[in-house]
Amino acid sequence: MSSTCRTKQCRQSTATPYDVSKTFKASGGSVDLRYGDSVTGTHADGPVGRDTVTLAGLTLEGQSLAAINDTDNSAISNGGAGILGLGFPAQSFVQAAVINAEIPNTVGTDTFVEQTAKSGPLVPRLILADEIDDPLFAITLQRDTIDVSGEGQITIGQLPDGVDNSTITWVPVRLYDSADGGLDAPSFAPKEVYPLRWEVEIDAVYLDGKKLADSTQQPNGISKPSVSALIDTGNSLIRGPSDVVNNILSTVSPAYAADSTASPLLPCDEGHTLTFQIGGQLFPVDPRDFVAQNKQGDATNCVASNVVSTDAPSAGALFSWNLGDPFLKSNMVVFYYGNLTHPSVDPPRMGFVSLVPQNAEALLDDAVGDAKSAAGAFESTAEAAPTASSLILEGAASASAISESTSSTPAATRTSTPSSASASASPSSPAAPAATLTATATASTTPKSAPVASVSASPSSSPNAAAPRLVGGWWLALPTLSLLASLCIL
Repeated sequence: MSSTCRTKQCRQSTATPYDVSKTFKASGGSVDLRYGDSVTGTHADGPVGRDTVTLAGLTLEGQSLAAINDTDNSAISNGGAGILGLGFPAQSFVQAAVINAEIPNTVGTDTFVEQTAKSGPLVPRLILADEIDDPLFAITLQRDTIDVSGEGQITIGQLPDGVDNSTITWVPVRLYDSADGGLDAPSFAPKEVYPLRWEVEIDAVYLDGKKLADSTQQPNGISKPSVSALIDTGNSLIRGPSDVVNNILSTVSPAYAADSTASPLLPCDEGHTLTFQIGGQLFPVDPRDFVAQNKQGDATNCVASNVVSTDAPSAGALFSWNLGDPFLKSNMVVFYYGNLTHPSVDPPRMGFVSLVPQNAEALLDDAVGDAKSAAGAFESTAEAAPTASSLILEGAASASAISESTSSTPAATRTSTPSSASASASPSSPAAPAATLTATATASTTPKSAPVASVSASPSSSPNAAAPRLVGGWWLALPTLSLLASLCIL
């Protein structure tokens, strides 16, 4: 959010706006970002340029960013100051706009790939500069109502303290060739296919232990697509094919079964478990994350509003499911970039650990009982994110001291493959210790399509670069952290 933004959301924000008159160096380009799906789309527009960015003590000069002066994103009116992009460079509209402004008449993919180390998103640049141990970040989100969980956490450069690689189910990230709406391969790596989104294949979907029928929804311009899911911190819901979602809501809600225009009401203490099979393992959404309170002061009637329909798959967006905050409150997810220049050398992958306890339904019953005893008020919590650099640095210094005392890195090195990582997964993976879940995070939605631009890394950089400068990485405790495919200051 820049100091020139005058939209309703910006005027309502309690965050300190980014002052473009001080150190922002405009490149002469701009972005017109569109997020969400056809029903819940939002926008963010503004000039692009460069500035020095410091995050938890890590500083990068000349970081590409967008100084947003027009947005209707609710993250701003809810107290957020901007969006930190953790996506792949291939989908960074900011990177594309900066390069196109600074290097006019650019044709082909080569320049975008070569320029990622200079103009790419923050974390890929940290990876290419060998500033962190491993090319990954991990996220858990806090359950902030119904039954408040331990705090969420984001770690960058290493796994959370106390989480072992052998407990993680690893699966490959879906790759997009040009026919799928992805990038053309650069001339120096003509056989490479690059990732576009944090997207993985889904084996099956279950409701209360029963496998759901596959969707018959017709994709747009895609032949025989596999079923995949976008893991999206910027999505506050679970979004899926309309016919499957209707099946789910009709099963759990008699009111919806009788009238699909009605709200999917159900008893608050009637626990339901929506489960996604990924990499051969089951990753449920906690019953406490499946429902929401229907009316304030009513702990008897809830609504299954956390599951909604979304658009059919299309070129550049092949996913059928979009697993947002309810899934991330129930599972720790590790996002491993792999080799940014040559993905075939070290393919990108995602790791999953279920945090849902076996007695989750009983805990839901207890939470409902407590709410009924409190005049229908469910437990809830809200905490604004710190915006002062001193607070962030103070938290990071404390966190770094803890994280460096116990180093836990993936057993798979930068030259390993997703299949070998997946083979190390344990079906009886224990949940991450509650002590490691020490910060909350919310996020924002992925742009709808990829720019004709970036991948990542300079061709001269070694696929197996080592000698990280930040031993052990770092973790950050931010109550509200927004994530996206490019670094934007909204």
